[in-house]
Amino acid sequence: MAKKAMIEREKKRERLVAKYAAKRAALKEIANDESKSMEERFKARMALAKLPRNSSATRLHNRCQLTGRPHAYYRKLKVSRIMLRELGSNGQAPGLVKSSW
Repeated sequence: MAKKAMIEREKKRERLVAKYAAKRAALKEIANDESKSMEERFKARMALAKLPRNSSATRLHNRCQLTGRPHAYYRKLKVSRIMLRELGSNGQAPGLVKSSW
C-alpha cells in the first residue's frame, strides 16, 4: 500500500508543478529583477513563499511507475532496476532479452 501512496503523491506533485508553473515563473521574474523596487521584489518573494510547497519543480523525484522505488531508476523506461530485471525475465520489456542473471 505504501508504494502506491508514494506513486500517487508524486503524481499530485506533478499536477501542482504544472498548475503553478506560469505563476511561479512570473513571480521569480519580478523577484529577481534589479530594476524593480525593493518593496515589489519583497512582495513577489512573499507571494512565492505562499504558494504550495509541492508546486516547486525541485520537489519532484523520479520514481518507478510500478513500485514507487526512487533509486536505480531508468528514465527511458520509467522503472527501477529491480522491475526492469523482472520484466526482462518475463519477456515483457521490449528489446530486452533475458540472459543468465
